[in-house]
Amino acid sequence: MPHIIIEIKARCGEPGRVREILQANNARFEGLDHQIDTYFRCSTGRLKLRQGNIENNLIHYHRANIAGPKQSDVTLLKTSPESNLRELLSAALGVLVVVDKQREIYFIDNVKFHIDTVEGLGSFVEIEAIDYDSTLDAAGLDQQCREYMKLLNIPADDLIDCSYCDMLQPPKE
Repeated sequence: MPHIIIEIKARCGEPGRVREILQANNARFEGLDHQIDTYFRCSTGRLKLRQGNIENNLIHYHRANIAGPKQSDVTLLKTSPESNLRELLSAALGVLVVVDKQREIYFIDNVKFHIDTVEGLGSFVEIEAIDYDSTLDAAGLDQQCREYMKLLNIPADDLIDCSYCDMLQPPKE
């Protein structure tokens, strides 16, 4: 089922400080997930298969590459770690890039926080204000995202305008 997310991604020089702030605000820690995201070639949006020890999903999404809070329109399909979906999609569509990361996952109500260590890129923090059941509007989600940016003291200079997928691809000539 499709849902809306308003999200940010930012470089994070102090993951320990972010972790402390989340814990001080009673964020629920879901765990540390070693995630392999395989991005496939597709004609619209982005398509990735996430394989982890906590989250396993096929994810298709559309999102503009802008710094600061931005809307993602996401369709998510839960998958099984034992599935041969990666091989099937690789053969059918071709692999664009593989992102290997360690992800700490936290929640406060409908807002999801990630502290990521991405192989080849470094440390990042993400905030995702999520409308799981079509009861929240984009403006309210944007407000939540901005409030948590202030709480975590994320400077505008640290905001990232693209996906890890984009950051790992060689520059286009």
